[in-house]
Amino acid sequence: MTASTAPPEISARAAPETESPPRRRRRPNLRRWISPVALLVVWQIASGTGLLPPDKLAAPDVILRSGWELAVTGELGPNLLVSLSRVAAGLVIGVSLGVAAGLVAGLLRWGDALLDPPVQMLRTLPHLGLVPLFILWFGIGEAPKIALVALGVTFPLYLNVHGAIRGVDPKLLEAASVLGFTRTQRVRHVVLPATLPGLLIGLRQGLGIAWLSLIIGEQVNADAGIGYMINNAREFLRTDIIVVGLVIYAALGLITDALVRLAERRALRWRVGTAVR
Repeated sequence: MTASTAPPEISARAAPETESPPRRRRRPNLRRWISPVALLVVWQIASGTGLLPPDKLAAPDVILRSGWELAVTGELGPNLLVSLSRVAAGLVIGVSLGVAAGLVAGLLRWGDALLDPPVQMLRTLPHLGLVPLFILWFGIGEAPKIALVALGVTFPLYLNVHGAIRGVDPKLLEAASVLGFTRTQRVRHVVLPATLPGLLIGLRQGLGIAWLSLIIGEQVNADAGIGYMINNAREFLRTDIIVVGLVIYAALGLITDALVRLAERRALRWRVGTAVR
């Protein structure tokens, strides 16, 4: 008895075609804009009817015009560059210290015994309250402002890197040992990739604290920067310029956070089944 075989043409037509489902495009969620737009409308109406005095808070249209004037006259650009340079310098120092201390304390037992207790004690101090001490140590120039930003960035990086190293799955390390990996290879190919998500989370937290630290630092003996511009506006009761400065701080914080999230999506593509895509 011989088995009949279908012609290849029929088999090919009979085989179901498997195609990957089309990706759905994400539609913008317009509902999230309802409350902000409503708030701006209420704010504008309250200012226009006199319920909100301009010496307390300027109207949104006045704030928008003031921001445009600051940009056109050239007052905003140099101050913005000064603030960005301060954050960049403090960020480089803080990230370097935080990551280095987290690696030493996470990878080495003696490093954990020596570094972790003093770091845990220091991080409980309100670092914004150290401004008078920093002025005594570093003077009234750029150093105390950069030091304040660096100190605020250091602790989130340290905690997240240290915690990520201690949270590496022991089964991965055991599998690497079975495969004959040396200690250096285990650290390079297992521990450091597993630490990267925690490092990026710490960087996002550190950036938020960095901008908060900069706001405080630029309020003290500054001769340039967004904080200096806000201080001058306070002397003349220019609430419009004060709000412009605060909006710039908030926008810079959102932009830097979005850049880190973009880097996170690109660097963590190997995480299958997560929300990072």
